[in-house]
This record gives sequence, structure tokens and C-alpha cells, in this order.
Amino acid sequence: MKVLITGTTGYIAKRLVLGLLEDGHELVCCVRDLSRIPDEIEYKDHIEFIKIDFLDEGLDDFPKDIDAAYYLIHSMSTSATNFETLEKKCALNFKRLIEKTSCKQVIYLSGIVNDDSLSKHLKSRLQVEQVLHSESYALTTFRAGIIVGSGSASFEIIRDIVEKLPIMITPKWLNTRTQPIAIRDVLSFLEKALGNPEVYNHSYDICGPEILTYKEMLLQFAEVRGFKRYIITLPVLTPKLSSYWLYFVTSTSFNLAKSLVDSMKVEVVAKANNINSILNVKPIHYKEAVALAFQKIEQNAVVSSWKDSISSGVFNDQLSNHIRMPQYGCFKDVRTRKIVDEDYTLNKIWAIGGENGWYSFNRLWKIRGYVDKLFGGVGLRRGRTHSTYLEPGDPLDFWRVLLADKKQKRLLLFAEMKLPGEAWLEFKIVKNQLYQRAVFRPKGIWGRMYWYAVLPFHAFVFKGMINALVRQK
Repeated sequence: MKVLITGTTGYIAKRLVLGLLEDGHELVCCVRDLSRIPDEIEYKDHIEFIKIDFLDEGLDDFPKDIDAAYYLIHSMSTSATNFETLEKKCALNFKRLIEKTSCKQVIYLSGIVNDDSLSKHLKSRLQVEQVLHSESYALTTFRAGIIVGSGSASFEIIRDIVEKLPIMITPKWLNTRTQPIAIRDVLSFLEKALGNPEVYNHSYDICGPEILTYKEMLLQFAEVRGFKRYIITLPVLTPKLSSYWLYFVTSTSFNLAKSLVDSMKVEVVAKANNINSILNVKPIHYKEAVALAFQKIEQNAVVSSWKDSISSGVFNDQLSNHIRMPQYGCFKDVRTRKIVDEDYTLNKIWAIGGENGWYSFNRLWKIRGYVDKLFGGVGLRRGRTHSTYLEPGDPLDFWRVLLADKKQKRLLLFAEMKLPGEAWLEFKIVKNQLYQRAVFRPKGIWGRMYWYAVLPFHAFVFKGMINALVRQK
């Protein structure tokens, strides 16, 4: 079958693409930015990529010979206040384009919407489902709650809380019931529904076999990790205070924290149905899903992460718009060193950040991360998806990877911390010379004051970093 995928660089779609290719399907993947095509799929056979933003009206050469399509666009972490309108517009534009093709089935991943009082995001998910209904094709909707898997937002947030806090003073919404499902089971449902007439024009709640409170999820997660944890819930923590609590304790952005708190007050329990038997899927238990996720992490085989989404940072436009660093009106810190072993230095550059740190004055980098968090930034807690592998679009602490080309021996990062301006950090090797360049384009007088305030620290932080990159132990 020829299958169209939306949200190609997202957490779900990135994994789904690999499974569909293994099943022998021909894929058309929609991306907003061609520079962000994941390396794992970019050069695969039977796959093509088209550049399209579904917030725009359309694409003149949109393929017409589509057999089926997956709608996997979601803006959970967007900063837009009118995200419901934006999501509706995306769905309408997608629908108009698909109705002009030979598509017979659209598969949509939504959220469980059985509670009487839905959050804004769950209401938006239901609205999108209603928009996607069409007489031109059959719609299959899967409604999931918490998705458990290496790199998922819920998994990483729970991991942050459990691993950092032996005693937790938590909001009362931790007593809300939910029905988590493993990422592997979500993918099984999505793949097995493709081209199956029995699920045409139906909606199904998909879930794991257990109903748990968020508190029980935290404690069971701790059991899998071998930790003893104590949880005290307080009714005095308001939604706003809860959002700040989640934001400062975990690696999530504040916008996502607000959205999650809003959703976590809603009970997410599935309605009984026969989809497990129809598609022959037997969902695994929560603790098994957590254990499998850590197997992937330990093998350094995490395919995708919620942090890969551009909306988890500070800008929503294309990465390619930031690759050309400005030449004028900027402050620069440029350093060079002669290299003894190019491979050693290149590998060290590709491993920078995350658990490896920044090789020099890591305590100062951490302080900068805490300050960024205080001002509503992403901080250092996002880390990195892989320990030694980078590609455009990857998060790297409070940076975003713009360019990662080992053949050209160049890594270019764009700052996503809160700044009165824009900042780039570049590492490039040319003829046994390492060039390290920090560029800052200030915004107004505050930008200039910021640069001069941090300038004394550059003298030893950036100097120490480049020395560490070329120095062999």
C-alpha cells in the first residue's frame, strides 16, 4: 500500500515509519522542514518526503495515488493560546487534500475522552476527530491515555520525578485514575489497523490491562528502578502551583507542564471494546512497559523522544532559517586549537552535553541551566536523545542542533535558553584545526548588557571547553 504519514519527525510517527517499511509499504512522509528528516529513514528504499505545513492551504503537487494516511499532528507543547483553532485548521487542510486523493482510510491517534469534564487539549483532540470524518474515506480513531515508552513525555517526566525526589510533596491530582499503554502496543494497533475494513469508521479506546492512579504509576516506576519513594499529596497546590512544581522538578517546558496538569485532573479510563481481539493485540502491563523502556535506554536504542519536537523549545519555524549565522551587529567569541587526533576530537564533540557535560566548568553550566529554568526556559534537564549520535532537530540541553555533519566535521547549535537575543555555538574542524565560535546577536540594550555581564565567564568557560576537546588523556 502507498501510505501517507504526517508528523514524521514526531515521537509516534518516527517509530511507526520504521515498522511500516518493514511491512513492505511504500511511504510518503510529510515534513515541515526537509533538513529535519531523521537519518534512520532518510535513505531507506520505498520512501519519499514532501515539504508541507498543514497550517497553510495546501501543496500543488500533493500526491493523488494515496491508499491510506495517518494523522499524527498534535500541539501539546505549543505556546499558542489559540491551539484549538490551529489544530482545527490543520485537520481541515489535511482533510481537503486527502479528499482529492484515492485514499480509502485515515487512521488518527487521539486521546481518551470519556470524562464529563475534559481538558482543553482533550476537547481539541475530540474536535479534530469530528473534523476528520468524511464521506470520501473511512476514519479509524484510536484513543489512548498515558503512553509509556523510552522518550515519551510522560515516561521522561515520571523518570525525572522518581529519580530525583526520594520524598515527594505532590498535588492532589496524583490520585486521578488513568490507564497507561505501552508504546509498542500503540504501534501494534496503528500498524494492524491499516487496510482492515473491520475497523473502518470506528473509534476505539486503547489501553493497558491496569487502571492506576498517577501516584501508583510513580511508585511502580520506582519499584522497577529499585528505589524506595514516599509520596505525600497536598490539596492546597493549585493548578498554577502544580504547573510550576512539574516545570521545576522535570525537564518539561512550562507550556507542556500547564497542559499536562490540565489533563491530569481528568480521569482517563478506557471504555470496554473488542479491538484487542479484532487486531490480535495483547497489551502488556505497566511495569513491563517501564522495564522494556529502560532496556532501550541502556542499549542506546531510543528511536525518538518528545524533546525532538521543535515546539519543546523556543521557536516553531524551520531550523534552516537559523543555519546562516549573522555576520554584522553581533558579539563573537572565536577560538582555535591545533588537533593531534581528529577522530578523537570529533567524537568528543559529538558526545558533548547531556550526561557527559560540557567538559569545562560544568557547575557553571548547571547554574546557567537553573537560571534559565527560573526565567521560564528549558534548562539543562532535557539532556540529549542519544549519547554519541546527533542529527538536525535534536535537543542538546538548552541548545537545538541545527547542523550535524561528521563528514564536513561541523556541528552547529542554536540556543533555546531565555536570552535577550539569539545565540549560536559552532564547532568545525579544518585541516587539523578546531574552530570554536560563539555568536550572539543582541536584542536592544538588554542584549548588550547581557553579553558584557557574561563576558568574564567566557574567558575561562569557552577556553576550558576547547582545550578539553583537543586534549587527550
